[in-house]
Amino acid sequence: MYPSGAGPSPTIHVVRTEGDTTVSRLVGVYDADGTLRGELAYWVGARLGRAHCALCDITHGLVRERGDWIACRSGLPVPFETFHRDDRPHDVAIATGTSLPVVVGETAAGWVTLVDAAELDACAGSVDRFVTALDTAVARAGLTWPSG
Repeated sequence: MYPSGAGPSPTIHVVRTEGDTTVSRLVGVYDADGTLRGELAYWVGARLGRAHCALCDITHGLVRERGDWIACRSGLPVPFETFHRDDRPHDVAIATGTSLPVVVGETAAGWVTLVDAAELDACAGSVDRFVTALDTAVARAGLTWPSG
């Protein structure tokens, strides 16, 4: 189900073959560059209403990571890494393409897009809404969290 009833469920982009459906890690990719210049440009642009990254809204305050995000991330059943669009590893870049921001999950068989830009926007910066969207996406994709 699409968060907030804002529209139809997005297509699940799958870059995998048959195999284990257990999510082993999550990767979020910001719609911003990770260089000092990129970070500054995003920060200024966001304040002027010219730049927006819904994943940044969930994970960061004005300058640094939000405390509620740090607590959430440490409580997830798998590691959650973040990258900027210009510093993501090659395999993550292939899995995420140009639709940013995005959160993908890695399984033994490959990557699965879990939470896309529209769903991240629907979270409206809420860590709790993000966790709900993530759990919904994992179930929708037929994936599972590790047991134990």
